[in-house]
Amino acid sequence: MTRYVLALDQGTTSSRAMVFDKDLHVAGMAQEEFTQHFPDSGWVEHDPEDIWRTTIATARAALAQANARPADIAGIGIANQRETVVVWDRKSGKPIHNAIVWQDRRTAQMCEELRADGAEPTIIATTGLRLDPYFSATKIAWLLDHVPGARAKAENGELAFGTVDSFLLWRLTGGRVHATDATNASRTCLFDIRTGRWDAVLADIFNVPLAMLPEVMDNATEFGSTYPDLFGEAITVRGMAGDQQAATIGQACFKPGMIKSTYGTGCFAVLNTGDEAVSSKHGLLTTIAYQLAGKRTYALEGSIFVAGAAVQWLRDGLKIIDSASAAGAMAQAADPTENVVLVPAFVGLGAPYWDSHCRGAIYGLTRNTGPNEIAKAALESVCFQTYDLLHAMHGDWPGAAHTLLRVDGGMAASDWTMQRLASILDAPVDRPTVLETTALGAAYLAGLQCGFYPAPEEFAERWALDRHFEPNLDAGERARLLGAWHRAVRRTLLESDPRTT
Repeated sequence: MTRYVLALDQGTTSSRAMVFDKDLHVAGMAQEEFTQHFPDSGWVEHDPEDIWRTTIATARAALAQANARPADIAGIGIANQRETVVVWDRKSGKPIHNAIVWQDRRTAQMCEELRADGAEPTIIATTGLRLDPYFSATKIAWLLDHVPGARAKAENGELAFGTVDSFLLWRLTGGRVHATDATNASRTCLFDIRTGRWDAVLADIFNVPLAMLPEVMDNATEFGSTYPDLFGEAITVRGMAGDQQAATIGQACFKPGMIKSTYGTGCFAVLNTGDEAVSSKHGLLTTIAYQLAGKRTYALEGSIFVAGAAVQWLRDGLKIIDSASAAGAMAQAADPTENVVLVPAFVGLGAPYWDSHCRGAIYGLTRNTGPNEIAKAALESVCFQTYDLLHAMHGDWPGAAHTLLRVDGGMAASDWTMQRLASILDAPVDRPTVLETTALGAAYLAGLQCGFYPAPEEFAERWALDRHFEPNLDAGERARLLGAWHRAVRRTLLESDPRTT
């Protein structure tokens, strides 16, 4: 009898593995950070071997902590940082270059050129995405054009492309399976989200050979079995989803109108729109929320590039905090008369602004500004950006205006930040007992496939509240804060506009 499901949650700054039992309790967990590489301004890379090494190491550690053997595991579920690109040699299995991370902006000029050629309307209509360096297609093209011999090998079918899920699946199965799921495919700018197929017109626009692309599968299905040497015996991979879609599932947002917001390296708010692929008029993305038994459910998504990364910057860049958990206490201790605003556009601004060129800025500094005030501004910037996303969602989907927000991710553990978020949004915020909903969603998909976990409706009934936050700012103060934020954003965008130089 199987007793557990193993979730592999491969994120932007760390790899995590969690073992869940049948009651969704955590029996084992391990996490390991890995190195971020910044070879040039706005460039972000990972060593794929670091991703692989930390994924396997944490999986083995979590299994050991749970005292679980491979025979105890009903299946593996994978959640991953989306849009990040790995290209590898099919014969050797070795990557041809570092992974280009979703935050990377090196292809901004390529996007501008494609936009000038009139490609963007086709891309938006087919994929629901925008023409932006965030997505995978231009990253693939960059690798093929800059790694010697890569394009010729790709056209000969010698190279494979994958988002991180595909790369891990290839390695886990000993190179036997080259596949992805519908949610990850929907983030590449190469996938028709309505037909559920790779699109030849898009592949031609981005000059990406179709032969490189993986097979697209449901989120819960039989993806293949692990190479026996990895864990001692083979374990079947039965679930896979991009991290934000996995979190949407982990938050049990199965009904149209439900919204979750995950606070990790970035912030991603996802609104379930059901059977309808809603076209956004307010700078949001139309994407696949999940695909089960061949049926696609759609979502509107707002993507913020810097959320927890701003706290990481306080720790590793400015060195004004020793740990991320210290930021909330510092914000609480900040001088209330200081009006510092941080626009954390370290790698540009995502939704709803979509400016690849702008960079971060701080406004309102005085001689009295210190670490506490900077920490407060960093946390508030996440709240302000979330406000912008939900405001856009309300414009595209009026029913979302009265829906409370379910939150998760590392930053959601901060009471100060979540209380500030509710106040800035002027809306209630619910935090679940399980904050690692990305891993939970991946585990659920694997367990759903083999009958270890129940159908979505019953799973939703198990969602448990940790804390509910109600707004506590008066309307005037809230308007003042939002006004200062939007003035700061306008100034930052103006500074990046080449017409102003």
